Amino acid sequence: MPSIALVSLVVHDYDEAIAFYTDALGFELVEDTDRGDGSRWVVVRPRGAGGVGGFGNSGLLLARAKNEAQAASVGNQTGGRVGFFLHTEDFARDHARMTAAGVKFMEEPRHEPYGSVAVFEDLYGNRWDLLQPAEAAPPA
Repeated sequence: MPSIALVSLVVHDYDEAIAFYTDALGFELVEDTDRGDGSRWVVVRPRGAGGVGGFGNSGLLLARAKNEAQAASVGNQTGGRVGFFLHTEDFARDHARMTAAGVKFMEEPRHEPYGSVAVFEDLYGNRWDLLQPAEAAPPA
């Protein structure tokens, strides 16, 4: 069965986006290739999410805005809704690490029937859920 390999995320600057996703969120830089026309093919994904042989799990293609319309969408690619969901097996650890790295959480952690969750923003204002699904959550 086919799978989603990449999701494009429009950014203002490659290097600042790489720094945020690798340093603050702990992602790994999978590829950063100069395309020869001033653009780059930049892929990041959660560390350890490579699947068998490095395939099988989704990553983000960091795509620098090329015009005003694209630049206007940076930080609002999902209309202000949570558009990205980062699963963890240890919510408390990752929440603490991300907070210490300067990630802006929009709320205090919540413990819902589906798991532990808190909304955060990336460096441009896109909203994400940090989520430990209930089946992976330790008993409260």
